Amino acid sequence: MLTLNNKPLSYDRAFTHAGIQYPANWLRLASLEEKQAIGISEVADDPWYDQRFYWGLSNPKQLDDKTETVDGEEVKTTGLKTLWSANQGEVAASLLAPSDWRIIKAKETGTNIPSAWKTYRAAVRTACNTRQTEIGNAADVPALIELLFGAATITQQKKDSEGVGVVEPDTITNEAGETVANPVAGDPVMETVANPAIATAWPTPI
Repeated sequence: MLTLNNKPLSYDRAFTHAGIQYPANWLRLASLEEKQAIGISEVADDPWYDQRFYWGLSNPKQLDDKTETVDGEEVKTTGLKTLWSANQGEVAASLLAPSDWRIIKAKETGTNIPSAWKTYRAAVRTACNTRQTEIGNAADVPALIELLFGAATITQQKKDSEGVGVVEPDTITNEAGETVANPVAGDPVMETVANPAIATAWPTPI
């Protein structure tokens, strides 16, 4: 981040210094020496943190609802679990909304709801309930973030039937059919698997 007189400067924005108007592209075109000559310095950006889950760096928001007495009155603070559980309900409603007309039509006309839509809508509700349970079971804020926004797959060491990590063998067979020393003997054998820490997926729309 560039600063001048302890104030941040933004690229592609004009600024004034010592009575001189600098055009919007000046910071991009000026050399480091030209910037330093008028007092511009570069400082490290403030550490980033996810404001949805943290009040500040390494300062997570509370997971659970909390009730405390303040000046003789009970004050309830809503926790992340409640907020994100409610969010799942909103997502479910948005997934169900496009097919609501089918339900209304069936009731008004006395016809049957197509079984595929019944199955899909039931799956949405089930997924919502399951995801809300998973949110309620989150142990801490990092676990909640991983649950909601973690990668679909992870790479980990492969394990055998007894749960022991698999490593590369001492020898391998080359193209000539000869047994030779394995250059990566002892290295862990890695595999890509579904991330067990992420929430249950929403059903695929039909």
